[in-house]
Amino acid sequence: MNEFRITHLKELENEAIYIFREIAAQFERPTILFSGGKDSIVLVHLAVKAFYPANIPMPLMHIDTGHNFIETLDFRDDLAKKINAQLIVKLVQDSIDKGRAVEEKGINASRNKLQTVTLLDAIEELKIDAAIGGGRRDEEKARAKERFFSHRDEFGQWDPKNQRPELWNIFNGKKNIGEHFRVFPISNWTELDIWQYIMLEKIDIPSIYFTHKREVFNRSGVWLANAPFMERKEGENIEVKDVRCRTIGDITCTGLTLSIAKNIEEIVTEVAASRTTERGSRYDDKRSETAMEDRKKEGYF
Repeated sequence: MNEFRITHLKELENEAIYIFREIAAQFERPTILFSGGKDSIVLVHLAVKAFYPANIPMPLMHIDTGHNFIETLDFRDDLAKKINAQLIVKLVQDSIDKGRAVEEKGINASRNKLQTVTLLDAIEELKIDAAIGGGRRDEEKARAKERFFSHRDEFGQWDPKNQRPELWNIFNGKKNIGEHFRVFPISNWTELDIWQYIMLEKIDIPSIYFTHKREVFNRSGVWLANAPFMERKEGENIEVKDVRCRTIGDITCTGLTLSIAKNIEEIVTEVAASRTTERGSRYDDKRSETAMEDRKKEGYF
């Protein structure tokens, strides 16, 4: 990696650390939304740096759909123990059991959207005033509309046309009772930045990011992992392929990438040469042209 790239990554790191310290200064009950994916792992790594040698002054919270990759869950638990952080796990299944969310039916059923209900209930229950996420502006056009400090109203909803200006790194965390903020310290990072930073800092990541053999089937051009709760259409035959995750979420909507990348260096090379975004393989984003923005307005991550 050349000196220019290292300098660029260090500038992004300094910006994110500054934002973490602003969060600690302005909010009473901040929480890191942790999925076990690469972005949230980098987020936690930056938080550790921001407050070292003390432990991070905020818990990690995972909204568990019950349909996650087991490798992600194991990594989540191990990381929380490693950095001595409080881990809060809220289950979508509990929201379904309480009648707060309704399980989708049919071939394309997914619990991904149901996470919104569980998340908003957790924010209200725990009185969270800043939910810190790993969203990046290059991921998807709706995410590109976010500020670093993104205001949510008393219903947890987002209005992309009514956001506060952020000039000269001055962040306004003032809110009314019942409102909260979503904060995105790595907004200015790209997918390539994330991978190069992981390589530079030698950050551990779940094994499913590397090429491995897995039972998969193809749906509308997206390779999906076979799982007991996954229904298949006629003609969607199970095959064993060399695949890896480029982005991780609920199994029902996480598209897998055909790949031969078995280490970080090969992943960086693969991402640099790619002509599709990482969310191009997310099946949930194919539901409509505004799928992500619609979910975010309702309170999604």
